[in-house]
Amino acid sequence: MKKTLALGFALLASIAATGLARASSWEIDGSHSSAQFSIKHLMVSNVRGEFSKVAGTLNLDDKDITKSSVDVSIDVNTINTREAKRDAHLKSPDFFDAAKFPALTFKSKKVEKAGADKLKVTGDLTIHGVTKEVVLNVEGPTAEIKDPFGNAKRGATATTKINRKDFGLNWNKALEAGGVLVGEEVNITIDVELLKKK
Repeated sequence: MKKTLALGFALLASIAATGLARASSWEIDGSHSSAQFSIKHLMVSNVRGEFSKVAGTLNLDDKDITKSSVDVSIDVNTINTREAKRDAHLKSPDFFDAAKFPALTFKSKKVEKAGADKLKVTGDLTIHGVTKEVVLNVEGPTAEIKDPFGNAKRGATATTKINRKDFGLNWNKALEAGGVLVGEEVNITIDVELLKKK
């Protein structure tokens, strides 16, 4: 009886260990990550900018990546379009209203394979207090490597397109020649470097 119980406990321990080995937790390395965007200006050119403070976690299931999840937060106050007055306007109530809504967030709901080293990640994107479902096209995560300090690292890039008006970012000005000052479609790219939690 004792031998049977011992074998049973050993089996349970083995199963638990296997389960733990399948999943790993990663955090976004903010010093090597950023979120970029581009939008039409005067209907003729693209203006680009970035948010330099990106944080979040990835819970990665190495055996079945579709069981993984990601949670990302982007600091609106770190916006940079290389023009101080424009950045101040973008942080004002006309656009992001950073004082009231200081973060953009994304929380995944579904992860699907989309080819070799490619994923489609569906989740809730919240901007300006408005939450909409979006799909991120993801390249990665890359294979795990060690940095010079012995830390485990991975990388990934996610892209998507949104209409800013869907999130209540409605400010604009009509042009005398027709059209508007600021476009509605926004192209988003998020580059992250991931650090394995110990």
